[in-house]
Amino acid sequence: MTRFRVCRRQCAAAFVMVLLLCGLASSRAAGPEPIRIGFGESETGSLAAIGKSGILAMEIWAEKINATGGLLGRPVKLIYYDTQSNPANVPGIYVKLLDVDHVDFVLSGYATNMTAPAMPIVIGHNKLFLTLFALAVNSEFHYPRCFAMLATGPDPKRAFSQGFFDIAMSLTPKPKTLAILGADAEFARNATDGARLNAKAAGLRIVYDGNYPPTTTDYAPVVRAVRATNPDVVYVASYPSDTAGILRSAAEMGLKVRLLGGSLVGLATAAMKTQLGPLLNGVVLGEQWVPAPKLQFPGVMDFLTAYRAKAAAAGVDPLGVFLPPFAYARMQVLEQAVKATGTLDDGKLADYIRTHTFKTVVGDIAYGKDGEWADSRLVWTQFQGIKGNDLAQFEEPATEVVLLPKMARSGELITPYQAGSP
Repeated sequence: MTRFRVCRRQCAAAFVMVLLLCGLASSRAAGPEPIRIGFGESETGSLAAIGKSGILAMEIWAEKINATGGLLGRPVKLIYYDTQSNPANVPGIYVKLLDVDHVDFVLSGYATNMTAPAMPIVIGHNKLFLTLFALAVNSEFHYPRCFAMLATGPDPKRAFSQGFFDIAMSLTPKPKTLAILGADAEFARNATDGARLNAKAAGLRIVYDGNYPPTTTDYAPVVRAVRATNPDVVYVASYPSDTAGILRSAAEMGLKVRLLGGSLVGLATAAMKTQLGPLLNGVVLGEQWVPAPKLQFPGVMDFLTAYRAKAAAAGVDPLGVFLPPFAYARMQVLEQAVKATGTLDDGKLADYIRTHTFKTVVGDIAYGKDGEWADSRLVWTQFQGIKGNDLAQFEEPATEVVLLPKMARSGELITPYQAGSP
């Protein structure tokens, strides 16, 4: 009986040792714990076409980093959940990322409306927060660990429409009246707030200043109300579905004004370009970046080549000139900060980002007040000569000429705007 007990104890000890050795071997085989980077993104809903293109850009970055040894000797892992393009889903996602998944870093998803609801959660956890195309989202919070990936510069609300008003006031004779139209949502409210300030500075009289619910499906009454005021110039701040509805309604009623454009989100994507075709002609658009020869920063065309090679299989925007370069550049900022500081500490990384310049595919980036870019680098373009709905024509620079900045100018403004004209 005693021998049996001794043998049983020896066998149990051996079994435990085997388990420990297996666990150790498994741990060694698995390698170091990954650096987890979490975010919510629109994979479905009205913003999905843009949101999914950003995910692909970040996956390209992660693959490249992991192929070269990761960050600080650890692989990176992206953890993300679908917001369904619904701001109401955002807070819960960020609580899960931080309190359940315990991610090392949090990023915003695409768009102001999807970023603002995450801000209180992130601030409450005192985490570094790198946002993506979120207009003036930190202007009320003044959170010192928030940094924007948006080319608006230190005065984002005004900068977002400044170029449009510069173009408008270059007309001869100068316009006198303005209509402002925007969605009743965070992004459009911020954009139209800036437009009012720029209109006042330009001496334009606002004859129409209206918004519409984000759930709007029929834009004819809205456009009809704008037309009834007979404005010289029309500034629009809209999201993709709104943009399409407004331009279709404008064409149906033959809207004619001296200048129409602004922040019509979605027009940079291939889906919207091919959907609307000639309805884009004459629209002046504020862009973050376009692949004009003088704006091809080091690495950006190589990135687009890699992106386009994967776009079809991923089912995302095949052109990739709107969000993807900036989604990739945001990861470059994080990468460079982590490598330079040798830490994952949110506070130390925020201090570093605030005081250094970063080399990215969208150019050199330095940060200023409220984590905005230290300088504005928005691009203003006009669609011209579009015929039919063929995608190939949009790869030609002549279909979207650059008006501003002057150093990248590639064509002349065509005016007046006649909805649906060739």
